[in-house]
Amino acid sequence: MALMDAKEYDPRPAQRRWRLLATVVLIAAAVVVYLYLTRYNAEKNVIDHFFQALEKKDFESAYGLYQGDPDWKQHPQKHSTYTLSQFTLDWGPSGEYGPITSHRIDCALEPPKKDFVSPSGVVVVVTINNRAEPRSMWVEKKARTITDSPIKVLCHGQQ
Repeated sequence: MALMDAKEYDPRPAQRRWRLLATVVLIAAAVVVYLYLTRYNAEKNVIDHFFQALEKKDFESAYGLYQGDPDWKQHPQKHSTYTLSQFTLDWGPSGEYGPITSHRIDCALEPPKKDFVSPSGVVVVVTINNRAEPRSMWVEKKARTITDSPIKVLCHGQQ
């Protein structure tokens, strides 16, 4: 075959490769954005379920969520430092918020690295009973236990 007898260049295979590459890049970018936006959903769900139980006045379920132990009744001695009766005083009708009737999760953030070497939890900011002052709650990533946050966090747009 001589040089002048070469086949004419067909751009379609190269175009297919570029389209495939662009599609893969777009899908990968969409997955990364999705994972970034939902990175604290597990912790938000723990807080959401906790407050839903409080709104229903199901203090036993709420206590189990707070302790990160839904089977806490099987071994109450493990939770003797913060008992159900103390929990009910703190979170029940006589607590700081009175009867909890509504909640809104404002945001969830990992604390700044300057405050913690390696944060083991996430701060979830929640507005309780439509109060002006939101409450920062700490949710451990692995144990899914709830406590008050060691730091106060405000979400973007809050004063």
